[in-house]
Amino acid sequence: MTTSALATHLEVRPLTSFIGAEIRGVDLREPLADSAVAEIRAALLKWKVVFFRDQNITPEQQVEFGQRFGEITQAHPTLPGLEGHPKILSLDSNLFKEAAARIAAARGDKGAGTSLVGEYVDNRWHTDVTFVVNPPTASILRGVVVPPYGGDTFWTNLVAAYEHLSEPVRDAIDGLQAVHTNTLYTQSGTAGEELKKQFEATRYTSVHPVVRVHPETGERALFVNPGFTQNIVGVSAAESAALLRILFAQLSHPAFTVRFRWQPDSIAFWDNRATAHQGPGDLRHLEFERVVQRITLVGDVPVGPDGFTSESLQGAEFVGSPA
Repeated sequence: MTTSALATHLEVRPLTSFIGAEIRGVDLREPLADSAVAEIRAALLKWKVVFFRDQNITPEQQVEFGQRFGEITQAHPTLPGLEGHPKILSLDSNLFKEAAARIAAARGDKGAGTSLVGEYVDNRWHTDVTFVVNPPTASILRGVVVPPYGGDTFWTNLVAAYEHLSEPVRDAIDGLQAVHTNTLYTQSGTAGEELKKQFEATRYTSVHPVVRVHPETGERALFVNPGFTQNIVGVSAAESAALLRILFAQLSHPAFTVRFRWQPDSIAFWDNRATAHQGPGDLRHLEFERVVQRITLVGDVPVGPDGFTSESLQGAEFVGSPA
């Protein structure tokens, strides 16, 4: 397929009213024309997450695709990258099962390995890496080994979630900030001890606006998530917990979400400034391997409606990686 064809045959098919669209008519093995990049970016900004099917690309091509939309980060602030590909984070169900089995064996519970996977993999709603001061602009996830069923991923539109709060609640949260940290994500479940140690090898803590103004669209979006948001600043612990319960319930409302059924060679590309997502909650029940690989784009520092700019309390910015 020529680059000129790529520029003129893109088809965007929305999947729900609020979020998600499938893009057809593009071959990501080939160089993208500037016009195709512009169309994909426009679809991403409108639909928050876009999906591609039947894209049998290599890790190198995944990185090349991402580079058309921004600088690629290292794989993760604390977790190692894929061997030979420092910009790619591999999420392999076998690694989780093996870790759970090791912990079960250490406990002397030989039959618990599979059941502990649910403890080891915490699938709370989250926006990627919000514990750093400059969370990624976007993430691109590629299905490498896909089970015949199960292993679905959910995304939610944080702009829609904000806009559908009542006006008094929006007014109340527009000037608030919240603490995000990487010490929350694996705290539940004793089988998460091994992952927790690695995930928290370097501590990160940042203060972000509860509502973020999108730097490209000007839209306001909720910018809290159950995975990494610890508390709201300047209110009591009870008030913080109550407010976060309301906001977490709002962002996870089914009306604002899309569920993606993975197929081999599928790709999901989401705007990390306007979405949260939830990984599969059925890994402990799957008898099949599931491997997905993610890259993220270097992000800017969030700004709230009142002009508050995010601050780092602990840890460096999340930056690019050597080739």
